[in-house]
Amino acid sequence: MAYNLSSPSAIGSACDLDHLEDWFADEASGLPDGAERRVLVDVALALDHFVNFPERALLLWRGCDRIAVPPAKQRYHQYPDGLKRLSKQQSVYLDGRPNGPAIAAFLFAGGTRPSRHGSSNAWSVHHLYSGKFPFVGRAETTHAAKSGIHFTQSAGLVAVHPIADALVDEFPPFTWLLRAHAFRRFRYDPDGVFGSRDELGFASGARCEVLHETA
Repeated sequence: MAYNLSSPSAIGSACDLDHLEDWFADEASGLPDGAERRVLVDVALALDHFVNFPERALLLWRGCDRIAVPPAKQRYHQYPDGLKRLSKQQSVYLDGRPNGPAIAAFLFAGGTRPSRHGSSNAWSVHHLYSGKFPFVGRAETTHAAKSGIHFTQSAGLVAVHPIADALVDEFPPFTWLLRAHAFRRFRYDPDGVFGSRDELGFASGARCEVLHETA
């Protein structure tokens, strides 16, 4: 699978967790297009209407990623028997398509996907760490789809309204606003920009359940 991770823009200053709303307002003020700036700020002010976080941090399947095995161009998944049993118990559908395990992780962790207005699909489930928009002073950021400890990590997943889905892929301040909220909720910090982290990407003292370990 090809990834287009280049971006001509980035955040201008480090996230201030103690004054996150002010930080975001300052970052948004730097956008040259007033119409885009108003949309971005309006969505951020009504974030609960556009973005759903899961209820808890849960690593569904340690060792699972979305890297295709040549000559295949996409990765399709066969779920372990233990996860199949849990899916029946909790009525979570297991989709074998490339992003299926990430969606399952979000649902197992209590996340909800509202219906869309103009489509029969539900809101998309988006990785907050998608290899785009490194932190200030960094050359890279975590690419969850390529990592067996982050691809099915619910703390790094959100369900997004189509408007927010576009914003999180287009505007670095909005992406980092959501990453900061994930840290506030779950202490999830795979890039280690808010302090030290453990092997699963969490700050000290955070809890994360692991449902399945690849043998």
